[in-house]
Amino acid sequence: MLGQWNTGAHVRVHWLMLRWAVKHRHAGEAAGQLMRIMGAAALTPFGWLPQGNTGGANVSAFRPMAVPPDLQQRLDGKC
Repeated sequence: MLGQWNTGAHVRVHWLMLRWAVKHRHAGEAAGQLMRIMGAAALTPFGWLPQGNTGGANVSAFRPMAVPPDLQQRLDGKC
């Protein structure tokens, strides 16, 4: 979530999630991460992303989620 607003960081996190999925042979997660890599690369520069979304393939890529309070403080620059 912390890198969600930076295109490079956002794509990198999904790349790492893809690598994890491949290593653990989770085909559905791997397919979901491939789609999210493309979406992160194309949509993050425009700010078109749901705040707080954890990025796993088990959650809709369009679903906003609550940001935990400790992470929200970091996003707000209070830490």
